[in-house]
Amino acid sequence: MDRVAAIRSCLEQTFAPVELTVTDDSHRHVGHAGARDGRGHFSVRLTSSAFEGKAPLARHRAVYSALGDLMQTDIHALSIDARTPEETR
Repeated sequence: MDRVAAIRSCLEQTFAPVELTVTDDSHRHVGHAGARDGRGHFSVRLTSSAFEGKAPLARHRAVYSALGDLMQTDIHALSIDARTPEETR
């Protein structure tokens, strides 16, 4: 499974998002020190009711937790935009 699909799968299973976009931004970081170990740079935008009542830091921690080992093996940097359905209206 490619990295984008793996990230998508983890987030779908955990958050049942109404919107989910996963973008591989690794090509924009070629030569960056963090890219040398083979891990990638990604952007995630997800909308889920699971974020209701949670502060932004708690949302980010929940995303990191959902990604588990991918944070150590495949992801060097992750940009997160995590919102509730009400926040996207």
